[in-house]
Amino acid sequence: MKAASILIPAALVLNAAELKNPGQENRHLVAHEWGTFTSVAGEDGSPVTWAPLFGAPDLPCFVSRLALGALTKWQISGLVRMETPVLYFYSQRPTTLSVRVDFPKGLITEWYPPASKVGPNPAAVGPVYRNGSLQWDQVSVLPGAHLEFPSTSGASRYYTARQTDSAPLSIGGQPEKLIFYRGVGSFPPSLRPRYRRDGKIEIRNAGADPIPLAILFENHGGRVGFQTVREIQDGATLDPPVLTGDIEQFRKELATSLVEFGLYPKEASAMVETWRDSWFEEGTRVLYIVSRQEVDSLLPLRVTPTPVETARVFVGRVEVLSPATRETLQEAARRGDSQTLEEFGRFLGLFARRMELSGPALQNAMAALARNTSSRIQ
Repeated sequence: MKAASILIPAALVLNAAELKNPGQENRHLVAHEWGTFTSVAGEDGSPVTWAPLFGAPDLPCFVSRLALGALTKWQISGLVRMETPVLYFYSQRPTTLSVRVDFPKGLITEWYPPASKVGPNPAAVGPVYRNGSLQWDQVSVLPGAHLEFPSTSGASRYYTARQTDSAPLSIGGQPEKLIFYRGVGSFPPSLRPRYRRDGKIEIRNAGADPIPLAILFENHGGRVGFQTVREIQDGATLDPPVLTGDIEQFRKELATSLVEFGLYPKEASAMVETWRDSWFEEGTRVLYIVSRQEVDSLLPLRVTPTPVETARVFVGRVEVLSPATRETLQEAARRGDSQTLEEFGRFLGLFARRMELSGPALQNAMAALARNTSSRIQ
């Protein structure tokens, strides 16, 4: 691990015009957060249990990981992978604060910088993962500071999340641009997509709040298409997208939507770029904005002193086994094309079981994915 010199000129510090209520005593702080909840839909749209930690590693070595004793990454399963929530802070002057996040229906498995308190006790972890929590004390927000952030020689999507105008932080002597954490959840997501017999896809809202925005996206052999629906109260029915879309235009539109729901433009760009090799890969999925009420319920967040503004923009991702995906998997297995099968990564084993696929190509692909799975949970 090494440190890369990051120079942050004072011109990038949040100015008074960007603050909602500048000038209030002890209320000069803005907090913004984005993250992803990833799940897999069964035939009826309900979420299924899967192994979200299976697949290629994507985090640098300096990230802290929850110790789970005798459990291995293949034994960590859940309904939802809480992926890469990152917290940014903006301030007009240096500030010291504390941050606590709770995950009542899951475990927090990775985080950085090192936390002051981590829960639960690893020895208490059983088959149901719950009551995760992290607390960072003495978080120094240092607008305009020139700090050296940790880095490694290998590539990681982690670094992309730093490409914002947020203030540098120092936590326990560790410099960073953000607070990062991840986890595995046992809660069912509110959006339930399923394919009907007539080929249409039905999106049902099983939550208490309207789903502000949902996007049906499909990538089949590099051809892409998407459809957007807003304010889903109970449900919506969509035709499969026509695969004549422009993926770069879709990325721009998605970033614009993230700004609409509360992120700054550079934050939205960082989020889309962080997940560009995952959200837009081969397959079919629904991306949707999780309501703020649901985010606060699933992940209670406490920042002290309380910021004048707190934005929390989470994207739900529900992977769907579509007719096109079935066709691709069946044809790849028939041809012995392990490389194509490997493109489905952590979802391959689950989809193969549902389709009752077998054969040498599938065995080779699963073996390759297993070899690429690093020991992210020690």
